[in-house]
Amino acid sequence: MKDIMRLKYFAGGKWLDSEAAEHFKVHDPSTGEIIALAPACTKKEVEFAVASAQEAFFGWAETPVQRRIQVLYRLRSLIIERMDELAHILCRENGKAWDEARGDIQKVIEPIEFACGAPSLMLGEYMLNSSKGVDTMSYREPLGVFAGIAPFNFPGMIPMGWMMPLCIASGNTFVLKAASAAPMTSMRIAELLCDAGLPDGVVNIVTCGRETVDALIEHQDVKGISFVGSTRIGREIYAKAAKSGKRVQALCEAKNHALVLEDAALEQTARAIVNSAFGCAGERCMALPVAVAVEPIADELISLIIKYAKELRIGPAYDPETDLGPVISAERKQSILSWIEKGIAEGAVLVLDGRGAAVEGYENGYFIGPTIFDHVAPEMAIGREEIFGPVLLIKRVSGFEEGLSLMNLSPYANGSVIFTQSGYYGREFARRTHAGMVGVNVGIPVPTAIFPFSGHKSSFFGDLHVLGKDGIKFFTETKCVTSRWIKPGEKSAKVDTWEGTTQRV
Repeated sequence: MKDIMRLKYFAGGKWLDSEAAEHFKVHDPSTGEIIALAPACTKKEVEFAVASAQEAFFGWAETPVQRRIQVLYRLRSLIIERMDELAHILCRENGKAWDEARGDIQKVIEPIEFACGAPSLMLGEYMLNSSKGVDTMSYREPLGVFAGIAPFNFPGMIPMGWMMPLCIASGNTFVLKAASAAPMTSMRIAELLCDAGLPDGVVNIVTCGRETVDALIEHQDVKGISFVGSTRIGREIYAKAAKSGKRVQALCEAKNHALVLEDAALEQTARAIVNSAFGCAGERCMALPVAVAVEPIADELISLIIKYAKELRIGPAYDPETDLGPVISAERKQSILSWIEKGIAEGAVLVLDGRGAAVEGYENGYFIGPTIFDHVAPEMAIGREEIFGPVLLIKRVSGFEEGLSLMNLSPYANGSVIFTQSGYYGREFARRTHAGMVGVNVGIPVPTAIFPFSGHKSSFFGDLHVLGKDGIKFFTETKCVTSRWIKPGEKSAKVDTWEGTTQRV
């Protein structure tokens, strides 16, 4: 039996043994083997991580922003140097195929590069003589300690790309509750942060259970929460945190749809749908699990999708030849299989069945092949709820208006896509779709880090999204300073007031 790592938690610049009686099992999804044990950190340990972040905040906030971002510049270089090492860790704990794992790490680098622009992003405003003899300026200040609650599906990009860089670049400190099923990627990046010269306590990492997470959310020193996960939990966190005056950005579930019109370039469209639906084994909130096809081209489109889906090579995550790796866990696999059974029971037509997927030499891995249902009706649960696996659903419509209306009925609104060569319908779709991120002939409409990741409806709770200018605003607050200086020897003067009158000082 291979050695199983016992992971530590990270607080105050040190890796510490936990006193927790329980540990979470971290599996290699390709083999089913346990590769590490992550501590279910105690409330006392979580509080120590917050205290470490609070203590570090005062010195870090006073550090000039130009110096703060030097740490991120160095981290970027270290991540690039260790790209393959980080990708391998991610493959082993998450199950992403090799190229997808490298893409996850690349999506850590992009937000770091954006955060290195913090000196410009945090610039305030100034007005001379906003009133006679009075000047007014505004500037952005950090708030204090922020907490991140990360999911398993992007163990690099979400905690160490979306959450951490803008948080610390703007002068705050950070406590990450890493995903218990996949904590090692973020832990390794934290080690690189230390190598890059990050002061002790600015970034801290714990793994813990639900009750202890509540203690983190409710802690008086935590000023804001970044969360990615289910809509049910996101809604609860938003309510709890907002009740105590904390800022929240909660990114939740999705059920993204693509509308395919008659004039779409069908081969390219089919390949884009296959890539979006089955990439990362469907375990991403910007997957494309539903294709809405207009009837005249539905049969041809589905034939092409089935053809390209069958060409995907299923295999272990760390094999560069693999196109479709395993899902994260045995429990996740069973959940997806249950959804497939439900789809059959609801009357959807199973046109490609991935339940029998097996990989020689990896018989205990959590593999599911591409699965496709046709004739999915609006009332079917399988077409409404997030499955989070390699399952594609086909809904058929008569045309643009019916397709758009059907899509807008969804309570989720992360992303939506249209495939068409018509500029008119492309523009109409972008204007009228409910989703926050829209693709026109783009299967995965995730913007680069200079723009916000902007889900709508039950896919997001909060006012300010992650990344882009929204991200800077989330991690800072505006202060306005109005000043007037008395001329030496002057005893009184008339001063304009905001009421339009004058007063003597």
